Amino acid sequence: MRKLHVTSKDFAYDVVIGAGVWRELRRLRRYSSVFVLTERRLWKRWGKRFGWESGLADFAPLFVPTGERSKSLRMVEQVARQLGEGGADRRSLLVALGGGVVGDLGGFVASGYMRGIDYVQVPTTVVAQVDSAIGGKTGVNVGAVKNLVGAFYPPRLVLADPNVLRSLDSRTFRSGLYEVVKHAILDGPDFFGQLQRYLPGLHCGQTRVLGQIIERAARVKVDVVSRDEREAGLRRVLNLGHTFGHALEEATRYRRFLHGEAVAWGLLAATRLAELLGVLAPEEGSRIARLARSVGPLPPVYGVSAQRILPLLPRDKKAVAGQIHWILPERIGKVRITKDVPLGAAAAAWRDIQKGGWHA
Repeated sequence: MRKLHVTSKDFAYDVVIGAGVWRELRRLRRYSSVFVLTERRLWKRWGKRFGWESGLADFAPLFVPTGERSKSLRMVEQVARQLGEGGADRRSLLVALGGGVVGDLGGFVASGYMRGIDYVQVPTTVVAQVDSAIGGKTGVNVGAVKNLVGAFYPPRLVLADPNVLRSLDSRTFRSGLYEVVKHAILDGPDFFGQLQRYLPGLHCGQTRVLGQIIERAARVKVDVVSRDEREAGLRRVLNLGHTFGHALEEATRYRRFLHGEAVAWGLLAATRLAELLGVLAPEEGSRIARLARSVGPLPPVYGVSAQRILPLLPRDKKAVAGQIHWILPERIGKVRITKDVPLGAAAAAWRDIQKGGWHA
């Protein structure tokens, strides 16, 4: 079991990684009531174990449908109503047991219910364990725009048990690993080399190796958010791959790609863009592309033209006055934040990765 500590000007909490970490809930102070926000499928698989390990004597599960559509203002209202009907007050605790959708939704509900109650993130997917559950960013989608309404609201605790990943299907598991690749590009050659050794053929049952990888990837996120709580500058580096990725999700109405898959295509496009701009050496670009592709097959991006992608890029919530802050790799371990990217170059990069021959 490893503990990583998130610190910033306004808050501090632990990210605990390892088998049996749900027992850490026993050390929290007594709450007037506890509610667990989750999905029925997850609860059926892990509910009894959660109850036993957490030591929580009395808690109520609240269920939301699986999928991105649960990240909505309508669902925020529904969960808040269920909390009120269940007697939740300002000293209640909300536990978000699930992937990124449950975590983002639960955190946002907690930030606003009675002007803020405590919550704990219990992430059950790779992407949530290494990324979305850490850092206090919460939010829901409005229409086709991802995470348009949200808040920075830190959890009391993040508990990531690699054993829970065994219940993931192979596609969801791979989707999370693309976010791990992003963290390795940010971190540097050591972590990148570790992934080159372990990613090909990695499966969700290899919990010992997964624990090491998740800890290393989570450490990258913890380091960044501890230095930049509210995305004033440094935290933008975590958007690597997401500018193209979010546009791809929106262009396909969130129905064709899992989030990590869209990010993987975004990583490839940002890498190719960096090459075209002379920011990244082709041999480094080739290494990044090979590592991303080693995770496994990606759903193809046929039919999603540059003409569909480009108008969506300035709509990313990290854009300011319609100006995109591009995150481009300069080498493994270093990225550049820049606004000076011609859209023609972005279109060319997208067309290149669509062709399939680039660093394939």
